Amino acid sequence: MDLHNVLDFPILSLAIFLPTMGAIIIWLFIHNDHAVRWAALATSVATFLVTLPLIFYFDRSTAHMQFEEFHAWIPAFNINYQLGVDGISMPFIVLTGLLIIICIASAWKCIQTRVKDYMLAFLILETTLIGVFSAMDAILFYFFWEALLIPMYLMIGVWGGKNRIYATLKFFLYTLAGSVLMLIALLAMYFKAGETFSMQAFMDYPFDFQWQFWIFLAFFIAFAVKVPMWPVHTWLPDAHTEAPTAGSVILAGILLKMGAYGYLRFSLPMLPDASQYFAPMMIGLSLIAIVYISLVAMMQKDMKRLIAYSSIAHMGFVTLGTFVFTVQGLEGAVMNMISHGFVAAALFLCVGVMYDRLHTREIADYGGVVNVMPVFAAIMLFFSMANVALPGTSAFIGEIMVLLGVFSADVEALPVSAKWIAIAATISVVLSACYTLWMYKRVIMGDVIKDTVRSMRDISKREFALFVPLILLTLWVGLYPVPVLDLLHATIENLVEQATTSKLDAAALLLEHVPAAHAGTH
Repeated sequence: MDLHNVLDFPILSLAIFLPTMGAIIIWLFIHNDHAVRWAALATSVATFLVTLPLIFYFDRSTAHMQFEEFHAWIPAFNINYQLGVDGISMPFIVLTGLLIIICIASAWKCIQTRVKDYMLAFLILETTLIGVFSAMDAILFYFFWEALLIPMYLMIGVWGGKNRIYATLKFFLYTLAGSVLMLIALLAMYFKAGETFSMQAFMDYPFDFQWQFWIFLAFFIAFAVKVPMWPVHTWLPDAHTEAPTAGSVILAGILLKMGAYGYLRFSLPMLPDASQYFAPMMIGLSLIAIVYISLVAMMQKDMKRLIAYSSIAHMGFVTLGTFVFTVQGLEGAVMNMISHGFVAAALFLCVGVMYDRLHTREIADYGGVVNVMPVFAAIMLFFSMANVALPGTSAFIGEIMVLLGVFSADVEALPVSAKWIAIAATISVVLSACYTLWMYKRVIMGDVIKDTVRSMRDISKREFALFVPLILLTLWVGLYPVPVLDLLHATIENLVEQATTSKLDAAALLLEHVPAAHAGTH
């Protein structure tokens, strides 16, 4: 197909709304549970295939938005349907498409009640997630950001565990509170920047420091809840514990990335002066998440809660790499996000495989699983090693790049020596090995003591197939990260330039040129 035709074709709109169209067809015309499962799987596969041209036709040499679409939406308020992707957002669209397939396939047998509603919730969720990563109008972004709460709320609240109502309300209230502050910030930027919601216009407008200060704080809370950062992280372990397996997979694999994506898309390019001003705070909170939350993870008795706290610690590496304002640090942050989408999703799938057999997530209820499930034990060992950033896995690439980015950062801009920040972050790698391998030892290794474990059967072909793409991607990115880094590099370089260029200087320069321009007209 001709490149020009591909770029003109509304790929992003098709990727966004194909899941919704599939959901409508399933809702209206398909009533058999078995047929619903196959129709939902077919829709998710079709959506994933639609996203693949984004990879093959993406121009890696430019930081400009690509595959852009623009249509007037609400002209009275200058709100537009504006889409586009760059090197940061595009990988998460493709990752969303892949993980939704895995989520739908993982629920093939374990979800037996209200199957149609469950599959519809996942397809609608896919629409909102791809919309978040594609939107280039702030209100359109906010619309998708808020809309995804509905299917996620239902997923935990209807198909979750015994404490699902508490976990659901906590998740909803935390995220809604942050979203209200985001909306206030967007409205402030709308009136200040000339009554436009264009995200590119927000990047270009020279907001003064006072505006940047308060807008950054509003964004900080909204995005910190989603990451989640300490101390607004407490909703995540409860949500993971009560969510069905597929809910935990998509929560860890994609939803947590939205908060970090918000910092990359809004805070750094739109509010560079405030971002640098608050960098010490962001680095401090990231280090707390990396070290303290790792210690909390070591105390967990529930496997899902342990992996949930591990996710918070790993996301601390993402925010740390983001706010050192170096190319290596930011590339490492995005690589960490991508890798975490593989590894955390796979670990929650591992827990789901065992839960389907014994209906318990307590570490003490297992032991000696390797004797009855050797293939599964090997898979879980692989992802446990990936979780501790073993060289050759994708997590190693992201974490080593963040640490290199910290070492190469501007020391004067950091609260303490960059060396000590990197050393503190490295402690997390040791702690990660402690809690991950300790969990693996207690659950998988040793002799079979409990009769319930003795009755467990090894993974089926369907379950094995769920892990294959995640294994291949974890190894591919770990052993040969160059294609992904090439995809990110131009966009990250441009982002670093935006984040380190003061808008106060830009505003002063603009004022200097205005009189000269007027003088030339007389």
